[in-house]
Amino acid sequence: MEGYSSYFQSSTAPGYGNQWGYDTFKNFRHFSPIVQSHLQKVYTTLCFALVASAVGSYLHILLNIGGLLTTLACLGCMTWLLSIPPYEERKRSGLLMAAAVFEGASIGPLVQLAVAVDPSILVTAFVGCAIAFGCFSAAAMIARRQEYLWLGALCSSGLSMLFWLQFASSIFGGLTSIFKFELYFGLLVFVGYIVFDTQMIIEKAHQGDLDHVKHALTLFTDFIAVFVRILIILLKNSTEKEEERKKKRRN
Repeated sequence: MEGYSSYFQSSTAPGYGNQWGYDTFKNFRHFSPIVQSHLQKVYTTLCFALVASAVGSYLHILLNIGGLLTTLACLGCMTWLLSIPPYEERKRSGLLMAAAVFEGASIGPLVQLAVAVDPSILVTAFVGCAIAFGCFSAAAMIARRQEYLWLGALCSSGLSMLFWLQFASSIFGGLTSIFKFELYFGLLVFVGYIVFDTQMIIEKAHQGDLDHVKHALTLFTDFIAVFVRILIILLKNSTEKEEERKKKRRN
């Protein structure tokens, strides 16, 4: 509650609107050279992981390898990566790329469906996800240190709600309205995680935790979670529009 009250007090203070633009963007320069270098490594590694994930999806389209085994392999690579000491950078980077390839293959069926329906949907989903990720990550960077760390508790609670909803749906059967709620609420939760994880990475870097491979893995999971949900939403909307067109033609 103190975080909420301090935020609203600062936002209603005189001259707040004028100071926000300069002071917040000036926060970029408040990062030490070590933190700036760390963030460059994190986002560079993230870009390579996304390329590896795209390769995994392409391999599924060619060889039909995506499924439960690739999902388990992805989880295995992530677990192995987290168990290795940070100084074994090459091995951990290789495991991250392997996990990204397996993750790409796991979402390969969804990507293949999007290509079959309309390839532009896939492009729109990726561009939209990249823009959202960039905007929310940048917002976390220019904000004051620890300003949005309270989002972690809300996002964790939201993730728990999603888990129990999916568990209940698997037992009692899912309704369309519940599926929509899970889809949009899950998108909101993982967008919140982008902001929280970005600020957490910056805070850890200030405290000396410069494990860029682990931090890139964290942002990679956020990106994929948002991308998958945006892609499903666009596919669903496209299918509904196509059904409406068919009904109009019949009538």
